Amino acid sequence: HDLDHKKEIQQWRKSFLCSLVFGIPVLILMIYMLIPDGGHHGSMVLEQNLIPGLSILNLLFFVLCTFVQFLGGWYFYLQAYKSLKHKTANMDVLIVLATTIAYVYSCVILMVAIIEKAEKSPVTFFDTPPMLFVFIALGRWLEHIAKSKTSEALAKLISLQATEATVVTLGPDHSIIREEQVAVELVQRGDIVKVVPGGKFPVDGKVIEGSSMADESLITGEAMPVTKKPGSTVIAGSINAHGSVLVNATHVGNDTTLAQIVKLVEEAQMSKAPIQQLADRFSGYFVPFIIIISTVTLLVWITIGFIKFDIIQKYFPNQNKDVTKAELILRFAFQTSITVLSIACPCSLGLATPTAVMVGTGVAAQNGILIKGGKPLEMAHKIKTVMFDKTGTITCGVPKVMRVLLLGDTAVLSLKKVLAVVGTAEASSEHPLGVAVTKYCKEELGTQSLGYCTNFQAVPGCGISCKVGGVEACLRCGHSQSKTHTKENLSSHVYSVLIGNREWMRRNGLHIANDVNDAMTDHETKGQTAVLVAIDGALCGMIAIADTVKQEAALAVHTLKNMGIDVVLITGDNRKTAKAIATQVGIKKVFAEVLPSHKVAKVQELQNERRKVAMVGDGVNDSPALARADIGIAIGTGTDVAIEAADVVLIRNNLLDVVASIHLSKRTVRRIRINLILALIYNLLGIPIAAGVFMPVGLVLQPWMGSAAMAASSVSVVLSSLQLKCYKKPDTESYEAQAQGRMKPLTPSQISVHIGMDDRRRDSSRPAPWDQISQVSLSSLTSDKLPRHNGFFEEEGDKWSLLMNGRDEEQYI
Repeated sequence: HDLDHKKEIQQWRKSFLCSLVFGIPVLILMIYMLIPDGGHHGSMVLEQNLIPGLSILNLLFFVLCTFVQFLGGWYFYLQAYKSLKHKTANMDVLIVLATTIAYVYSCVILMVAIIEKAEKSPVTFFDTPPMLFVFIALGRWLEHIAKSKTSEALAKLISLQATEATVVTLGPDHSIIREEQVAVELVQRGDIVKVVPGGKFPVDGKVIEGSSMADESLITGEAMPVTKKPGSTVIAGSINAHGSVLVNATHVGNDTTLAQIVKLVEEAQMSKAPIQQLADRFSGYFVPFIIIISTVTLLVWITIGFIKFDIIQKYFPNQNKDVTKAELILRFAFQTSITVLSIACPCSLGLATPTAVMVGTGVAAQNGILIKGGKPLEMAHKIKTVMFDKTGTITCGVPKVMRVLLLGDTAVLSLKKVLAVVGTAEASSEHPLGVAVTKYCKEELGTQSLGYCTNFQAVPGCGISCKVGGVEACLRCGHSQSKTHTKENLSSHVYSVLIGNREWMRRNGLHIANDVNDAMTDHETKGQTAVLVAIDGALCGMIAIADTVKQEAALAVHTLKNMGIDVVLITGDNRKTAKAIATQVGIKKVFAEVLPSHKVAKVQELQNERRKVAMVGDGVNDSPALARADIGIAIGTGTDVAIEAADVVLIRNNLLDVVASIHLSKRTVRRIRINLILALIYNLLGIPIAAGVFMPVGLVLQPWMGSAAMAASSVSVVLSSLQLKCYKKPDTESYEAQAQGRMKPLTPSQISVHIGMDDRRRDSSRPAPWDQISQVSLSSLTSDKLPRHNGFFEEEGDKWSLLMNGRDEEQYI
């Protein structure tokens, strides 16, 4: 595509330069003939006949015009032929028609004059084709240069890709046996790639050895360098700032994040918005319409000329007496007809939308927003309702310990000892909540090594039990503690540990005091999961865990509301958690415990009310709703299925980019409308002037003037579109300044919670295909989200919601 575009630029440049070389002498001759007094003698010489009927001036015009017509105009003829071959009539057909008619007409009347041996050479239109081709070719050349500038974002993205990679072969203990420099296209999934400081990561992958900082700003928009250590993921095209690292390639070639971004931007810039399709249809009817108008203009002026010759005679006050009346009438009628053809070309109308779409998608990509085509870019400004998924969209999607409350005697069991015991116990669990607890304990204790765990048992829906030892040595040694422990070198004391919900504690004969129960209820009201810890048969602690709300979520919701957009939260999670999250971010309407098919149905319900709906999500279970919504917006860190189903992808995982995408859409559509208005006004005013309607007031255009005005119109539309490149996405500070003093937290009573699709859920006897997939994924033993053999869950009252979710992680709690 890039090569074709460069070829177009070269062709139009050649056409312009060739037309200019032969057109300048034509222009000089025209000016020379118009000079009064001083040029009179020269004009007399040029008008002298070489042979009867052929003057020196017409001979020069003929030679120069012939070169322009068949050299400078060759590419116009080629484009017109391609258009007619596909049974369409584009702008090039009009241009070729106008210049060919002017050239052939001039040749015919000159030939007739020579054959008849006329005393005076006739007035020809050989000056029209060179002037037309010069201005139009210049306009086309500048237009294609401007279009190439709109693809700068794509070019920058492509330039980020590495060209070579260092593939290494590893021996025992990750020692490098062999290094080989290969083209990046030859790297296979599973290869180990070495990236030195200052080098680009050639593939997406995971760091297996070494640590460094990576500059990912050109891809994610995140200005701060990102720490990379074993287990961290790296993005192709980002720059390795410090240490040398070994990376296991997980996505190569066209599967890398950068390659997908390039593909999305390229497809977006090549696609047509609905408004552009309308302009294309208009242009298809416009060409034959203009040919008819041109023919009617010719016939009308011939008729007027013979009926009332005085009108035309005023236009030629100093005309030679030897020129006949019929010749003057035909000359004027033909001139106006040719001018209509040259000025009517609606190139600017055809450029109004695609140039704005290309610039808009390019600017969006530079700001971390990938828009898949002209349609979503045009549609986003019409959005009236935005539906947010909860987990991974409004929230971070990763459980985090919010509070640890000690219930026992701190002299017997200190906070550090409790954390060491709990962290060791949960280290054997693969459940997301267990992972979150272990991570928190390690961070608080400042160590990566803990004690050992035996007799581990997990009871689904309740909690875990196990024996834990070795924590004293772990606390003494801290960071220097070895990762491998033996029972002989650790403390002989072994703790009996229970971690789980109220029911689990009751089953094991433990009493829960009212104040402890109240504390748990308080956290549960906030949407947090409260679990109890018992060590050696005594209740000693409570841990509150929650999927935290994203920092910018409340600000994004508030800004959308200020724009007059309704915001809805829709989640498969239980009503309690959904309501708590909605309270934090300021969303008044919540749909909880919904199936994936319910999300689609809710989108359709709003669309039936003639509302344009945007769905924001990140999971597989969101993808049907993303595809069904007028605009599907996927979080960049979401699943591949969701990203594929969405129309817009937010690379930076920032909810304020939802606001920015709507804001940019409004700017782009406004620019398209300005372009279309300019183009239409130009044609509406230009055609009547060219047709001689305003001749009584002395306003008449020459054909070359019409072509110059047409070229200027096209260039002005392109320059208008390029103004979008000045677009600056509002930053967080500006959004905060607008919201200052207006963001007030909601009370639970202000939240309207709907369960599923209300009564319709209970009427449905069979789940939809997407719901069946969701249920299967929950019961799968190999699920990376929920292993059935480990973890703890909510108590009996919330078990029902487990079967009603696809991905939301609170379902597992």
